[in-house]
Amino acid sequence: MAENSPEVQAQAWLSKLQQALEADDSAAAAQLFGEESYWRDLTALTWNLHTAEGRDGIQSMLLGIDSGAWPRNLQVTGASEADGIIEAWYTFENNAMQGKGLFRLRDSLGWTMLSTAQSLRDFPEPSGPRRTLGADHGAAMVSENWLDRRKKAQQSLGVTEQPYVLVIGGGQGGIGLGARLKRMGVPALIIDKHPKPGDQWRSRYHSLALHDPVWYDHMPYIEFPDHWPVFTPKDKMGDWLECYTKLMELDYWSLTEAVSARKDPESEGWIVQVLRDGQPLTLRPTHLVMATGMSGIPNLPQYPGQEIFAGEQNHSSTHPGGESYRGKNVVVIGANNSAHDICADLVHNGAKPVMVQRSSTHIVRSESLMKTVLGPLYSEEALANGIDTDTADLIFASIPYKVLPEFHKPAFAQIREDDAQFYQSLTDAGFDLDFGDDDSGLFLKYLRRGSGYYINIGASELVADGSIALAKGEVSHLTEHSVVLADGTELPADAVVYATGYGSMNGWAAQLISQEVADEVGKCWGLGSGTTKDPGPWEGELRNMWKPTRVKNLWFHGGNLHQSRHYSKYLGLQLKARYEGLDTPVYALAESFHRL
Repeated sequence: MAENSPEVQAQAWLSKLQQALEADDSAAAAQLFGEESYWRDLTALTWNLHTAEGRDGIQSMLLGIDSGAWPRNLQVTGASEADGIIEAWYTFENNAMQGKGLFRLRDSLGWTMLSTAQSLRDFPEPSGPRRTLGADHGAAMVSENWLDRRKKAQQSLGVTEQPYVLVIGGGQGGIGLGARLKRMGVPALIIDKHPKPGDQWRSRYHSLALHDPVWYDHMPYIEFPDHWPVFTPKDKMGDWLECYTKLMELDYWSLTEAVSARKDPESEGWIVQVLRDGQPLTLRPTHLVMATGMSGIPNLPQYPGQEIFAGEQNHSSTHPGGESYRGKNVVVIGANNSAHDICADLVHNGAKPVMVQRSSTHIVRSESLMKTVLGPLYSEEALANGIDTDTADLIFASIPYKVLPEFHKPAFAQIREDDAQFYQSLTDAGFDLDFGDDDSGLFLKYLRRGSGYYINIGASELVADGSIALAKGEVSHLTEHSVVLADGTELPADAVVYATGYGSMNGWAAQLISQEVADEVGKCWGLGSGTTKDPGPWEGELRNMWKPTRVKNLWFHGGNLHQSRHYSKYLGLQLKARYEGLDTPVYALAESFHRL
């Protein structure tokens, strides 16, 4: 190995960090980082998701956690250099965890550092050489087989045996987390009001398909086959989730609705009233996970005249599809992903949609997103270059949210240049475009709760050629047969679809538990960036997602398929550690000012 190779430089820096930590010298450790620096920890050191910023922040984090949580046995496993930045993979351990991370050196000092929990040292998952035998042979043979034991466990769950974790929500988030907990040996129950797993997808409008490519959307443990379509149709996704639930042997109750929940006065757990297939039942889990997506209760705006409007009115979440609207005028209020999809579906079914754009929208062509932003990590080319899903997830996570705009602005500037003709066609049609408050594009807008973005899979062309009519401005009121805008424009309407987004996930906690509990948790999602719809203070991580909240044993899990897959690991490990009785002191629990 060359004397000045990236591997040698990276290991030299990492060895200095280890020496400082072994000497119990947090100040010396912090001085190995630049003035602008970030240490992002995912559960491994802090039992939290936390990003320490700057030398002072890094030293404060080290001082704020027990020294037994400090990383040791740090070893570089690979390194490279580009544009003067050394990027290196490393492994480590501490008293509780086996970990893995990625750090970057700039001017010989630490710039970004990621530390992630990969497994609990004393409680590894039973995979590979630790897998169970699955059968009893010879003298050890018993009368019960696997199916007998499985049925027995299912019959006792919720009756004589209580789940340690109750997961409310049976979409990809709840199912993925359930798979993590199953593999970790944590008794967990997933409940969902739909008849079968996957029905959340099947029940959506006819033309719905994922906008993200398949390489970005794998579930934990079982990836989509290599012949899977790039964009998964909704019913195919529903079938996958139903099969996945069976293959992972998840305890999943369909036709089950959580009616109310309250803290158990005799324990640290919860008392949850549910209706299972219409029958009341009381569950007493220790932990309660709201896995209802990244969004809360649908936002339904209140406009004068809604009560006299003669046609149908639906939120986008309950839109039945365009089949029944052939020949009819449909006003879709909003210009986000759902609005575009619904309008395109209406056009293809012979309806006459009008999209009401109330504020500017960020548009990015799916092909451009895959090529320029996602492709280096999630694509066939990335796989050919040795970047599998887990590696891609860690690379993506290694970029602190504060510097994510620095990474994304050039990519989206390139997209704007490459697709200039596409954007001009939308501008010519009168469509108001943006690239986020700071031109950092789709992902930052998504993370900041910025509404108004669309990954184009065809609807933009329908806007540009006039197939989807465009109106702009706020809605004033509805009449019996129209929607009237603030400037007096009257839009004939046989039906109205409100593609007006969703509230915060803590709205589900308010509905299920109490408004006081929801207020104590505070808003979910958003970074506190000070941009549109994401007021400060700066959080550095997504608010209240996948980590401890101020309400003990209440957790929130969601996001897109990529986030649900990746962050379910850290939430699962936090729950597993508590199940095994490990000490889990949380560093930097959200403060009261986060109750926004």
